[in-house]
Amino acid sequence: MTPEEKLAELGLALPPAPKPIGSYVPAVRTGNLVFVSGQLPMREGKLLAAGHVGREVTLEMAQACARQAALNALAVVAAEVGGLSRVARVVRITGHVASAPGFTDQPKVLNAASDLVAQVFGDAGRHSRAAVGAAELPLGAPVELEMIVEVRA
Repeated sequence: MTPEEKLAELGLALPPAPKPIGSYVPAVRTGNLVFVSGQLPMREGKLLAAGHVGREVTLEMAQACARQAALNALAVVAAEVGGLSRVARVVRITGHVASAPGFTDQPKVLNAASDLVAQVFGDAGRHSRAAVGAAELPLGAPVELEMIVEVRA
């Protein structure tokens, strides 16, 4: 089953690859690695939620945001390399969570993205990760996610 078929089985589809909101490119490929720029939880050009997790944004909504940011990152990868079947391995996810004072469940937020990637790619989706609290994120987003993948030559 292809990664796109696994997404469909989960009731999901890749969105169009988001356009940058600043002076950068969505991804850079060097050799067999693709570095995806930070992705926000945008759907159809709008943030799923805004604010700080643990204050304006619930843990559950933050998890939905992390999942959407992961889908957006996968869409960037697919656009960069010609489809998700070219992905050999997800190497790393770094997630930034706009956190209210005292909020310490950043790993639980990012588990939603990690679990999605593992569902789509199986063992090749198991990756290293950092889940970091942030004071503020672009556009007031509650989550921003970066991804590094290895692709087949």
